[in-house]
Amino acid sequence: MTLTDTVRRHETPEGIRLELRLAGPVVRACAWSIDMLIRAILYGLVSGVFAFFGGVGTSVMLIMFFLIEWFYPVVFELYNGASPGKKSMGLVVIQDNGTPVTFSSSLIRNLLRAADFLPFLYATGLLSMLINNNFQRLGDLAAGTLVVYREADLERIKLANAESLRPPVDLSVDEQRELIRFAERCPQLSQERQIELATSLYPVTGKRGPAAVKEILGYAAWLTRGSR
Repeated sequence: MTLTDTVRRHETPEGIRLELRLAGPVVRACAWSIDMLIRAILYGLVSGVFAFFGGVGTSVMLIMFFLIEWFYPVVFELYNGASPGKKSMGLVVIQDNGTPVTFSSSLIRNLLRAADFLPFLYATGLLSMLINNNFQRLGDLAAGTLVVYREADLERIKLANAESLRPPVDLSVDEQRELIRFAERCPQLSQERQIELATSLYPVTGKRGPAAVKEILGYAAWLTRGSR
């Protein structure tokens, strides 16, 4: 299976195209191991605290074990889409339509881990992922969820400081985008290249040379800040 095979594309009703990079069995097994270690530590802490309270302590301890085992991943998936193990591996759980995972879906996928575990060591879940194009275990299939790589947050390029200037003419979306792109690229361009590109818009700005560059940077500043 190639990298392209592991990418699922989905278009939202708003026309936004999403590219979802599916997570395979190996990276998910690593995430599960980390979560298992964390749960083991929690079990040890709970046992150490309630072991000295007799029968009542044992009852509370068993309840805590149940909550940790079944609701530990649900809480984290609802909070930020991923348990600590998945987050450390750069993974996130989402609905198969690209939206954030819901409470019911998270609950279903995690309760069905019992079926995925059969007959031992998640053999059924592994088999399900291997024969499924989306690497979905039984819990994912029932809940309609996917485990994908979390996309890195895009860092917005800081534009050069310039006084906001309203463009003298109405600009199309593409024209606005090009002006902003010019302002973003300015630090990487030589002064001569900046002037050359800016002067090409003389019919709009009425200016040439460094004044044209300053004018366009002002337009870009207005488009990104002043027009809000």
